[in-house]
Amino acid sequence: MKTLVYIDHFKGAVQPSSWEALGVAKKFGSAVAVVFGENANDVAKNAFEYGADEVFIADDSALKDYQAETYASTLSALASTLNPNLILFPTTARTRELAAMSAVDLNTNVMTDLTGLEANGDSFVATRPIYESKLFEKVTCSGKPVIATLRGRAFPKPEMQAGKSGTINKVDAKGESKSTVEGYSASESAVNLGDAGIIVSGGRGVSNNPSLTPPAGLDEKQAEIWRAQQGFALVTDLAKVLGGAVGASRAAVDAGYIPYSHQVGQTGKVVAPDLYIANGISGAIQHLVGMRNAKVIVAINKDADAPIFKAARFGVVGDLFQILPALTEAFKKKLGK
Repeated sequence: MKTLVYIDHFKGAVQPSSWEALGVAKKFGSAVAVVFGENANDVAKNAFEYGADEVFIADDSALKDYQAETYASTLSALASTLNPNLILFPTTARTRELAAMSAVDLNTNVMTDLTGLEANGDSFVATRPIYESKLFEKVTCSGKPVIATLRGRAFPKPEMQAGKSGTINKVDAKGESKSTVEGYSASESAVNLGDAGIIVSGGRGVSNNPSLTPPAGLDEKQAEIWRAQQGFALVTDLAKVLGGAVGASRAAVDAGYIPYSHQVGQTGKVVAPDLYIANGISGAIQHLVGMRNAKVIVAINKDADAPIFKAARFGVVGDLFQILPALTEAFKKKLGK
């Protein structure tokens, strides 16, 4: 059985869940990696180290910037030539679009955001979350090829085989783009929560430190935001010690405490880290939807009845402004930092 795996990257920085998709492909047989755009040759070399049996690249100038029309046309043309049973994508904003357009080009089925995938004869049985991740459904999909996007961190990352190599095949870009691409640099506050193994998050509660006195001259709202910034500094300190990312609830983002790029939840990022520490977050359903797939959830809140505790494996009822600094110092000693 042959599987094409689209390796999603930006100028050589690979979306880690692309390697997870390669691991899934190897389970079914031959794994063929596909890499488009700038630095494709370097990414291709990494693909062999993560299990690819064969790699095809397209690095024409037409593919320098992601444009759905040309990327989909090039991928579909390659798939028509190689005739794979399955095409896998990591789930990202770009690949949702690319998978859908490729499915139209190839007149086939597409399954999205999968957390499980098994072969059943000539068909595939997929597992995916529904109803805000409260339930999981199994879907059987047939046809050739079947197209699927895989949820990040839902599948194990294969072990890297340093030095493994193979033949890199080059293909030409197909199709013509009708779009104009303008590039903008991401702000320094931008974070990649989706791939973080550890996330330390804060909610409205981080602004409720009664022992802090705001600087003179601030109005009530400005004083609230100032307090919240001091609270998020504690959240950030712990995240840095643990090597994790900083997240936030929608309430904290809406209140202006922290940029939207940190928001976890139904209207933010859906994450599945190994460890999620929620500080001053009550546990609204839209937030729980975004982090309930974390392997371990720790909740810190002064309200013993906060809904977040029902989702947590470990809970601490108390003052986060005392608990967070103590945790940070304890981890510094434990980790030798």
